Amino acid sequence: MALWDAIWLGIVQGLTEFLPVSSSAHIRVLGEFLPGAADPGATFTAITQIGTEIAVLIYFRKDLWNIARSWLMWARNPKLAKATMSGGERQHVRVGWLIIVGSLPLAITGYLAQDIVRSSLRSLWVVAWVFVLFGLVLWLADRFGKRVGTLETLTTSHGLLYGFAQTLALIPGVSRSGATITMGRALGYTRHDTARYSFLLAIPAVLGSGLYELRTAIVRPELNGPFTLGETAVATAVSFVVGFAVIAWLMKYIQTRSFLPFVVYRIVAGVAIMVLLSMGILQPL
Repeated sequence: MALWDAIWLGIVQGLTEFLPVSSSAHIRVLGEFLPGAADPGATFTAITQIGTEIAVLIYFRKDLWNIARSWLMWARNPKLAKATMSGGERQHVRVGWLIIVGSLPLAITGYLAQDIVRSSLRSLWVVAWVFVLFGLVLWLADRFGKRVGTLETLTTSHGLLYGFAQTLALIPGVSRSGATITMGRALGYTRHDTARYSFLLAIPAVLGSGLYELRTAIVRPELNGPFTLGETAVATAVSFVVGFAVIAWLMKYIQTRSFLPFVVYRIVAGVAIMVLLSMGILQPL
């Protein structure tokens, strides 16, 4: 594959990472239509996600600074912090703990299931069915879920449930943001706060996975799929630029609109993939 193919995939990564439509599935399917018709691979996908997570770090920089500052203040001296911290600072500490707790399920599952993620779960039949089924689940959660919970009222148990939902993102087609947003809406949180926690929760997992895969690609370049490290780096940079614009748009969009357009898109895309597989135009693996 050429550099331009990597750039196209970087654009797709940036466009789809934060929408509930699965960036990994889009990269998996698009790879079949590019010259060479090859699966870009789990390593390439994980590394390009570093770019979109850097976009999250910059967009939510104020939130992250306050959370990190307050959490470290508490960690150095819990008793002193408890006596001197303001209500807002204590809230930042709590959110920091929620991010840590919510990240544990994916960290453990991702490490134990990495061989499965690289192989059978990348079947396009899996992607197609997951597109449709989780699209319907998202619609149900968004349509009938309550709309009163905020990040300030998020409980530890709910944070852990977000984390378990995030593990489903290991299956191409589920969507990391889609799984956590669906869980948040089902638990009764507002769209804005659901998306906000979803993006913050993804930071440790995505950066950890991306850096791990980057190390793997350097040590074992044969696992990096059809791209060189240089081409992967370009795709990662492109995904950052596009991803930042998508975050800004989405956070405004969900203040007044539902996730229904993404549900419709998922169902149409899933059915289309099934048709192409049945016709032999696409190959499952």
